[in-house]
Amino acid sequence: MAVVGGSGSGKTWLADKLQAALGSKAGRLSLDDFYRDRSHLSPAQRARINFDNPAAIDWPAFERVIENCLLQRKSRALRYDFNTHRRLPKPNIVQPKPIILIDGLWLLWRPRIRRFFGLRIFMDCPAKMRLQRRLVRDVTGRGRTARSVRERFRKTVEPMHRKYVAPQVRWADFKIGADWDDRDAERLALAIKSAVDRNSET
Repeated sequence: MAVVGGSGSGKTWLADKLQAALGSKAGRLSLDDFYRDRSHLSPAQRARINFDNPAAIDWPAFERVIENCLLQRKSRALRYDFNTHRRLPKPNIVQPKPIILIDGLWLLWRPRIRRFFGLRIFMDCPAKMRLQRRLVRDVTGRGRTARSVRERFRKTVEPMHRKYVAPQVRWADFKIGADWDDRDAERLALAIKSAVDRNSET
């Protein structure tokens, strides 16, 4: 299941709520952990990379993990440190589950990846709200300054959103607005759980 949307749109919030409601039936992956390793570059070189372009992702590695999940195989997923832009040495072990919840900016952009998802959700959220959420996350959790966050949002995040993220709504099964709350997420989880239970009985 794909949860897609712009930076700060609520992807992680929805995936967290669904995973909590689905319990042992659901596993979890994030496209963010598949950013390419930049440990060979200097900090100055890393700062110049456009991390809001899909080319920043290690797509072959991501595809291998998804294929293993669909084949009900245990998989070793990557882990990424946004503070250093380096890949972490210890992988995340993903166990086979009936549902794999995956959140990410560009899960529906590439046809080869899009075909893996049985359910595709697009999180639609205004730019002003996405910026405010990103400010909270990056200033408090990633050591960025408010000025640098706003500058990056204006120069790369929002232009890349318009080019690569927003167009994906055409491939989504349905769109979720910024007005969704915990109760809405719980209802969605119940609907997904019921569908999985029906499929397991056939």
